[in-house]
Amino acid sequence: MGRSMMALGVSALLAMGLLWQPQVIGALGWPWRLVMVALGAWALGAGFMVGGGLRLKSAWGRRLLGEPLCWPLLGSFTVLWLLLALWS
Repeated sequence: MGRSMMALGVSALLAMGLLWQPQVIGALGWPWRLVMVALGAWALGAGFMVGGGLRLKSAWGRRLLGEPLCWPLLGSFTVLWLLLALWS
């Protein structure tokens, strides 16, 4: 229960940060912006799925959006977003 709530909390904080300062990603060039948007959608989607307790039936969906991969995705996106926010 604690890990799922942490995933939900981190995802919610990242989503609020992106809504509060969208210029952090908007200042990037198109290729990097596309990478950050794709990574952010994947990371936040996985975090909200784990936090909400949702489970997919397909094996590939569980691998891509499930618990083991959720943490590196959220961590890498958080670090990248924070570095960009501090740099800009």
